[in-house]
Amino acid sequence: MSSESVDSESKVSGNQANIPARIRRELDIDDGDKLRWQIQGDGTLRVRVVQQRSGTFSEFDGYDGDEETDVTTEHDAWGVDVE
Repeated sequence: MSSESVDSESKVSGNQANIPARIRRELDIDDGDKLRWQIQGDGTLRVRVVQQRSGTFSEFDGYDGDEETDVTTEHDAWGVDVE
């Protein structure tokens, strides 16, 4: 693909522009994602998608073991093998 080709275009309305649906689908852009804009030295515009996915512990269900724990003594040693 040449740098002069046009994948899609949209119209600016006020200070906003829509991202064409085909581009959103292809780049997996979703609500909450951010766009980083950068003007290159040659005057071209570079847009980078920063995907905002769910939080680090969003799928963590907590400890489901059969063993009771004592948080006051085991907190700092969790995951460390003690002999």
